[in-house]
Amino acid sequence: MDTEKIKKTIIELLNNTHLDIEEISVNFDGEKKSFWCDVWLKDRYIINERQHDLLGAINHLAKRIIEKEMLISDLEERVNLTIDINGQYKKKVENLQAVAHMMAERARYFKSNIEIDPMSAWDRKVIHEFLQTAEDLKTESMGNGFDRRVVIKYIGV
Repeated sequence: MDTEKIKKTIIELLNNTHLDIEEISVNFDGEKKSFWCDVWLKDRYIINERQHDLLGAINHLAKRIIEKEMLISDLEERVNLTIDINGQYKKKVENLQAVAHMMAERARYFKSNIEIDPMSAWDRKVIHEFLQTAEDLKTESMGNGFDRRVVIKYIGV
């Protein structure tokens, strides 16, 4: 997949939503097989940290448009893309990692399972990825629908 083609598609999508782009970059992470797109808008306050649903919608639309252009219909080949507008996702990832770290330390200290408040699939994915290298912990998602949450399990060394 060509990063320039992804960049062009994202610019076209955002221009159609009347968001004025100041700067855009697309990077591919070969290890995670994912694209990360940093977009900075001229109006930095038009999208803020309380509008993650809007960011999610923009990400969803961009992925589907790119997949349609590439004629991808198989779930295995879906595009792993995150569009970060004005650094909002980066802030959110950092906050989620801080929560994961704090809860992981709590699980270690008490040597027990710790449940994190319910969160979206994307948020749970960030937690799972952040803690996947911890040898003494295991993460699982439990619950259904809006009540789905990450449980950090202490398994010892």
